[in-house]
Amino acid sequence: MNVPDNYKVMFQQGGASLQFTAIPLNMLGEKNDANYITTGSWSSAAIKEAKKYCKPTEVWPESQGKYSTVPEPSTWKLSEDAAFFHYCDNETIGGVEFNDFPYEKFEGKNIVCDMSSNFCSRPVDWSKYAMVYAGAQKNVGPAGCTILVIRDDLFESKSKENPCPMLCDWKQFKDAPDQFHNTPCCWSIYVSGLNLAYMKKKGLKAIEEEAVKKSEMLYNMIDNSDGYYSNPVEKKYRSRINIPFRVKCDEALEAKFIKEVTAAGMIELKGHRSVGGCRASVYNGMPVEGVETLVAFMKKFQADNA
Repeated sequence: MNVPDNYKVMFQQGGASLQFTAIPLNMLGEKNDANYITTGSWSSAAIKEAKKYCKPTEVWPESQGKYSTVPEPSTWKLSEDAAFFHYCDNETIGGVEFNDFPYEKFEGKNIVCDMSSNFCSRPVDWSKYAMVYAGAQKNVGPAGCTILVIRDDLFESKSKENPCPMLCDWKQFKDAPDQFHNTPCCWSIYVSGLNLAYMKKKGLKAIEEEAVKKSEMLYNMIDNSDGYYSNPVEKKYRSRINIPFRVKCDEALEAKFIKEVTAAGMIELKGHRSVGGCRASVYNGMPVEGVETLVAFMKKFQADNA
C-alpha cells in the first residue's frame, strides 16, 4: 500500500466501531467541532458516536436516511473551525462509494476515512489523509483486527477535558510498541499477515483491476436486464465492492431468488435487513468465477421468471 514513513500502522481490536470513539478523543484537541458527511449506515454510526464528545457538523443534513448518492461538494456545509473531516469511503449496506473524492476542498485540513470495506482494493494517496482505519474482516483477514494508519503529528492532539481511555489512546500504543495493554487477538493478526503476503505477491494493480472487472460484470447484467434487476445508486457513486439490487422490486420474487440462488451454492445474497432486496458483496476474496456464476444464474432466473 506504499504507506509513507511519517505514518504509523497499528493493528488494534474493537473493530472499526471502536475508532468511532477513538477518533474524536484523539483528534479534537481543544476544539469542539468536526465535519462529518453521512452517506450510509456506517458514517451515520460514526457521527452518532462523535456527538457524545463534541458538536459535529453534519455537512449534508438533507440526506434524511436516503443513501443512493452524494450531493455536489459545492453544497457541503463545512465548519471552518472543525478539527477534521470524516467520511466512509464505501458504504457496505447502501452501496455508495467515493470514486472521485474532492480533495481540493480540504487543502491543509485533516481528512479521516473509514476504508473498512474497500481497503487494499485500490491505491491510496496517503498525502491526502491524516488518518485511515479499516476493519480487517472485509478484504484483509478475520474479524478481531482493525488496521489504523495514522500520521505522526496526530499523536499529541488529545483534549485535556476529555481524558482518553487507555485502549482508545493511539499515543499509548505508539510509545509502547513492544508492550501489550491487554492480550491482542493474535490469530486474527497472524492470518491477516498471511493474506497480506498473498496480496502483495498478487499485486495491488491486479487486485484493483479484478475489483473493477467483477463489479462491471454485475452492473452490466443489472443495467441490461430491461429493468428486471435494478440498482438504486447514482452511477457516479456505485460501489465496486457492495452491489445492492432489486428483482422487479417484488419481495415475493426476491424471496424466490434468494431461495434458489442459495440452493445453487451462492450464499449471503439477501440484502441487509434495513434496506431489503438483494446484495452481492465482491470483496477481494471473491474470485471472478464466482461473479460469473452469479451472472449466469441471474440470466437464467430472469428467463424462467419473466
